[in-house]
Amino acid sequence: MNKTTKIYIAGHRGMVGSAVWRALESIGYCNLIGKTSAELDLRNQPAVNDFYKKEQPEVVIDAAAKVGGILANNDFPYQFLMENMQIQNNLIDGAYKAGVEKFIFLGSSCIYPKFAPQPLKEEYLLTDSLEPTNEWYAIAKITGVKACQAIRKQYNKDYVSLMPTNLYGSFDNFDLQSSHVLPAMLRKFHEAKINNHSDVTLWGSGTPMREFLFVDDMAEAVVHALENNLPEYLYNIGTGKDITIKELAETIQIVTGHQGKILWDANKPDGTPRKLMDVSKMKEIGWEYSTELEDGIHKTYQWFLENIDSIKEVKM
Repeated sequence: MNKTTKIYIAGHRGMVGSAVWRALESIGYCNLIGKTSAELDLRNQPAVNDFYKKEQPEVVIDAAAKVGGILANNDFPYQFLMENMQIQNNLIDGAYKAGVEKFIFLGSSCIYPKFAPQPLKEEYLLTDSLEPTNEWYAIAKITGVKACQAIRKQYNKDYVSLMPTNLYGSFDNFDLQSSHVLPAMLRKFHEAKINNHSDVTLWGSGTPMREFLFVDDMAEAVVHALENNLPEYLYNIGTGKDITIKELAETIQIVTGHQGKILWDANKPDGTPRKLMDVSKMKEIGWEYSTELEDGIHKTYQWFLENIDSIKEVKM
């Protein structure tokens, strides 16, 4: 691996892909490839195969996916299942057939069973049933993990899967119909603040516990995987620390300066009670997070304020 290695970042304009691009550029990688969805529809297998034939990347980083929170997963189960499988299968199979030796597949902690022991270890994969509110996305991502594992096992290629915890940061999706919990909260508190500090109603009880990782830290984990041959096929990426949703809300309220009340709608689902990642395997091979949650939320809110005009219309 050197700084002129040709690297294709699928999903380079998304939150994760753009962070990976910035991280690689900052340390001198100068042969990066990115295609917008208008330029290359990753759901189109012939188009993806033609892309591989033309560009011949040496490394592929798959940060492309159809993503969303509980509401989006519940409303669009078929799209979350099928489109994610189309995207990743075309990228993985196309890379294998094109002779790509290194592939980094990015997934999500939702691949693990709903009631798996905490913290979540990589070996808990497929040991029990999934969380129903996001099982469609999870099943798709599990097939991607297994496809990379199969290629690694059968053809001895360096195909590895990184499973991050809940990510947040610059270029996140702040649309209230399709976003994840942290950016949705951040926008709600901001809008309530500018609306005379009106009350904020949030889903669920506030008792579930969640782990959050700043996306720039995730990008550093990808760089680590890129520059090293990881000995196993699956690694958790996170902080190894979690907080309740109530604590998260209170932290975001402080960061945004909102002074109204927080109300909880217990009729709405909580999702998985707890999802804490065991990140010991990544730590053992030399990577761990560096951005604490409150600092990361401050950075994310600053980016939100600087880009608010361009993110108001983000939709599914």
